[in-house]
Amino acid sequence: MTQAPLADWSPMTPETPAEPELPRAVALAWGVAANPQRGPKREMSIERIVDAAIGIADAEGLAAVSMARVAQSLGYTTMSLYRYVTAKDDLLLLMQEQASEVPIPETAHAGGWRAGLTQWVGSSRAAYREHPWLSDIPISGVPITPNSLAMVDWFLREVRGLPLDPGEKMGMLLLLANYARGTSRQEHELAAADPGDIDGANFMSGLAQLVTPERFPDFAPFLMSGGYLGGDEPEDPDVDFAFGLERILDGLELYLTRRAGEPDAATAPAGAARDEGREAVGGEEPLPRDPKVREANRRRRDAERAVREAQKSLREARRRERDEIAAARQRATEQDAKAAERAAKAAERAARDAARS
Repeated sequence: MTQAPLADWSPMTPETPAEPELPRAVALAWGVAANPQRGPKREMSIERIVDAAIGIADAEGLAAVSMARVAQSLGYTTMSLYRYVTAKDDLLLLMQEQASEVPIPETAHAGGWRAGLTQWVGSSRAAYREHPWLSDIPISGVPITPNSLAMVDWFLREVRGLPLDPGEKMGMLLLLANYARGTSRQEHELAAADPGDIDGANFMSGLAQLVTPERFPDFAPFLMSGGYLGGDEPEDPDVDFAFGLERILDGLELYLTRRAGEPDAATAPAGAARDEGREAVGGEEPLPRDPKVREANRRRRDAERAVREAQKSLREARRRERDEIAAARQRATEQDAKAAERAAKAAERAARDAARS
């Protein structure tokens, strides 16, 4: 899907059609908003502003992002930013739009709707992992920006052949989108928590005295077995995530089976793809609970993270190149205008001299 870059917008002219009736930030995301008529030279752009804001959020969290902080990082005044982005909420929407961009496959997954939706959720989760602050942005309405609608379009492509009405398809989308968002937010928050609060080291001895079999006949043995807080080895979030996703997809498949009047999937033998719900995100083979496999899995995630960072650096380099090209063109235009002005003044002086003589 071809989308207009945030910076590809130009001044309104008498020949330019009127802007569509969209909120300012949404129009900017679609590339149909008018360029401010006054303000800093063209070295400033929407893309540079959004890139700077995302850089601050990635490094320090969403709370550190403010119009003043972004302006300072770019070397401009706060008021100069407001000529491009009229409110912080608009800036947050543009940050969300850019950070949510993921590679969109052109066709539905060859492995069927389950594999396709697994890949869809995995891509959404990857965006949250690369930019954890995304889950801190409140949901304020239905998404209508290009990248968010590209995700909706991808989802609908994966479920195109399912016997579901539009409301049911949107219900599936919201269920899976909320699962990706909720688990990503939990993972982000736990990463900042005291490890002793996660594994119970800070309170287990005191809690064990209060949680007695008499008061909690089922929970007490569960707590003491390590099932509630986990064992000595940290839980792998990818395994837990894949388990939960597989159970959601199992429920959706059962719903489809019952609608079709076929035997319940719950009574059929479990296939290899259901192996303890440990199918890895992205349609890969089941992930065994083996330390060596986990270590290899972590290395693979590190390599993927490095690739994402390299891709991000490449995008930033391309944006800087575009900014420099635009600035050079602007300087050349200004130089040409000054040369023309000097020539006009010289011609005017020559005309006056000729008139005097």
